[in-house]
Amino acid sequence: MSISRRRFLAAATGACVPLAIGSASDVDSSIKPFRVSTEETFGIPEIYEATAKLIQDHPVDEVGLGLPPPQSPLVSKLMDLGEGRIAEMDRAGIDMQVLSLWSPGVQIFEPIQASDLARLANDRIAQAIGANPQRFAGLVTIAPQDPEKAALEIERGMSTLGLNGVLINSYTNGEYLDDTKYWPIFEAAQAHNAAIYLHPRKPPPHMYEPFSKYSMDGAMWGFHAEVSTHAIRLLLSGVFDQFPRLTIVLGHMGEGLPFWMDRLDSISTREDLSTIKRKPSDYIRNNIIITTSAMFWNPILDLSRTVLGSERIMFAVDYPFGSSEAGVEWLDAASLPSNERRLIYAENAKRVFHIK
Repeated sequence: MSISRRRFLAAATGACVPLAIGSASDVDSSIKPFRVSTEETFGIPEIYEATAKLIQDHPVDEVGLGLPPPQSPLVSKLMDLGEGRIAEMDRAGIDMQVLSLWSPGVQIFEPIQASDLARLANDRIAQAIGANPQRFAGLVTIAPQDPEKAALEIERGMSTLGLNGVLINSYTNGEYLDDTKYWPIFEAAQAHNAAIYLHPRKPPPHMYEPFSKYSMDGAMWGFHAEVSTHAIRLLLSGVFDQFPRLTIVLGHMGEGLPFWMDRLDSISTREDLSTIKRKPSDYIRNNIIITTSAMFWNPILDLSRTVLGSERIMFAVDYPFGSSEAGVEWLDAASLPSNERRLIYAENAKRVFHIK
């Protein structure tokens, strides 16, 4: 893309973008960048076992919910918060992982059990970080089933355990967080400057049927349709007007939102949405951060840099579902100025997740 074309796009969209796409001369290949991957999943046996029991006892309550066999390599990688995980990071050249609980986490359980399991997961992740503080950071798991307890767990996780942000696996009991009964969670997150990583789930029962064939319910399509819908509901509900310092993190290159920004603006004007004070794109640029998790594709990186700016993009792999080696090889080879590569690989994560 020419410089004049990029200037035109910047003027048209209001984006803060570099004037030229990076070239090979921008990159000093002798200097290894510090790399932080920000959507890296873990599990604990207690939640795996509780999920298996729930599936056995109530097979129709959570449509599309399944578990891989307990002895599978995938489960072994999820449960490993030590040497094996670090060895894989070393092979890929990743310096630090930001750990988050495997979806759907605790959000499928009754409130008391969910809150207890969330505390256990947070204690376990804090222990892993304590054992390897240079290699791991972590996000606070909460149980939105009890918003007040969830807010208290954010405070405990951020203040007492020293964790780095919050993980919410999208909807709970089929409900989205635009319902104001959940807003104590946002109040606590803003008070503790805790970014919320909104991770996808398979679509809830009331929207599941169209996704039930052709493997569409998961990473193929359902994850992205589900969580992008959640994010737009939050935006249109006025949550960012109520909590202007709130940061929401979306994986998979923003779950499609960068592509739809202009369309959202034009249609919201037509519909005269009095529930929000600004254009949807303003909230996306100011309150949403995106990550590269499992989306290692140059055209979407270029689009996101154009409409959001490199300061709104963080590197992520989606380990163990995505390949750490592939993610690093892709971003190392992407045509980026060295300052933008440093932002995406680590500096943005340090800022958003308070990593020292």
